[in-house]
Amino acid sequence: MYQEMLQLTKELVGIPSVNTTPGEKKIGQFIENYIRDIPYFKEHSEQVIVQPLKEDPLERRNVFALLIGEKEKKADTIFFHGHTDTVGIEDYASLEAYACDVDELMEKLKEIKLPIDVKEDLESGDYIFGRGALDMKSGDAVFLTLLKEFSQKVNELSGNILVSFNPVEENLHTGILEGILILHELKEKYGLVYKLAINNDYICPLYPGDTKKYVYTGAVGKLLPCFYIQGKETHVGQCFEGFDAAAVAAKLVEKINLNTDFCDEFKGEYTLPPAVLKMKDLKEWYNVQTPNDAFVYFNYFVHNASMECTIDKLKTAAAEVFDEVLQMLHNRYKDYCRLTGQKYEKQDYQTEVLTYQELLSLVQKNMGSEELEKILKTMAEKALKDGMDKREIPIPLVRFLLNQAKIMNPVIVLFFAAPFCPHNTLQDKEEEIVSALRNITKRVGEKFEESYQLQRFFPSLTDSSYLKIDDDEEAIELLCRNFPEQKLLYPLPFHEIKSLNIPAVNFGGYGKDAHKWSERVNISYTFQVLPELIKETVDFYLS
Repeated sequence: MYQEMLQLTKELVGIPSVNTTPGEKKIGQFIENYIRDIPYFKEHSEQVIVQPLKEDPLERRNVFALLIGEKEKKADTIFFHGHTDTVGIEDYASLEAYACDVDELMEKLKEIKLPIDVKEDLESGDYIFGRGALDMKSGDAVFLTLLKEFSQKVNELSGNILVSFNPVEENLHTGILEGILILHELKEKYGLVYKLAINNDYICPLYPGDTKKYVYTGAVGKLLPCFYIQGKETHVGQCFEGFDAAAVAAKLVEKINLNTDFCDEFKGEYTLPPAVLKMKDLKEWYNVQTPNDAFVYFNYFVHNASMECTIDKLKTAAAEVFDEVLQMLHNRYKDYCRLTGQKYEKQDYQTEVLTYQELLSLVQKNMGSEELEKILKTMAEKALKDGMDKREIPIPLVRFLLNQAKIMNPVIVLFFAAPFCPHNTLQDKEEEIVSALRNITKRVGEKFEESYQLQRFFPSLTDSSYLKIDDDEEAIELLCRNFPEQKLLYPLPFHEIKSLNIPAVNFGGYGKDAHKWSERVNISYTFQVLPELIKETVDFYLS
């Protein structure tokens, strides 16, 4: 089994499946063929379900397979899921041509100077390198090989195993989101009860020298807070008469980016701080006018903070930034006046920060809600058809609303954009699952001399976010009211996810440097220990 997992990982890596490329279709086809070649699924072909993604020009698809235990007919079902796409390969630079060829890449790596830790792992013989080897084609290979093994002993299973392989995880999570429909259909058709979802996304050391292996019992949430800044333009010859939107954007980055004041704590675990993902002014060509408006957005992780608290925190930060930029403008103008002997006259602006919901409400007072809704939807549909980035489609909508509200002075508008990843973790009422995982990891750890630690939240983005939502209805509604055209730009099946409510954990292959050219997966743990961890879990639930 070890050698089959290793070889299958190499074959999967050998199918370049960079997100938003035709390779995502090809790897789905490969996985479908692999499953259909398993004797059990030759006899039960109707239990292999291929779900093409809706209106997808790349013809990507989800691949599901349901193994029905025959020892005792039970509804209990374990759900294995993994993603099949990868990030790009540009970071391999001169080695880009070998990024998806494990053996050739490792030979080429021997010819160049490597960081010490990378060189040691390469020479150890216990790692394989390549794009997707760690994130997460090795995890997919483990699931596929175990599926084949379990299919040979269905008479020993009192319950069922469902597997799902999904594209489009590395940006918008479209695969798993559309797959929610299939989960519901299979639940109804076969009377399934989803006891546990296991993702095999990668695990790695959390700090230098860390040798522990982690099992994550939940998923960190992700928001994408966006700030549209309307300033006051001016000619550079009268530069102190304006209010520079770009300066506000820069100050927002300084205030929020990597600031641990925005880390969210839950029962001793902290999120990573926000990280800026994009910042730009919105001038379309060169002239000597200062930027009138600017735009910035952040990755923002959440463990358990309420939506209301998060919005209040971001609004407060924006108001502080507004005041700080205004004070900087005053101070520098004073300095200039002292330098030149000019008379100082204070240019003042009222601090104004609005959420999208607040701005919308201002306009609704003078324009009927139905008419306004139709205008905004039409604008968003046109922008989407024209290929505008989904993060930026709200910009013309906000501009329109500001014009309708007759707001000409500087203002910051806060809204949210795609993607939104709900947070979840095993709660106190699910202590039985946590207790089982502690016992399982203890047994496997003792057998293989590994030290395990259970953590509440997988620290990176994961499809597991869409299997269970811990936010209440009020929080979801507040998010949607501040997410321009959410139903069009990022439709989420909130109700369907909540009705599934599958406890979701992450085991994963072990390695280092995911999303880097030195990405590598540890062979001995991933193909020996991890399979045992999964089999012990299946045995606990389905024996």
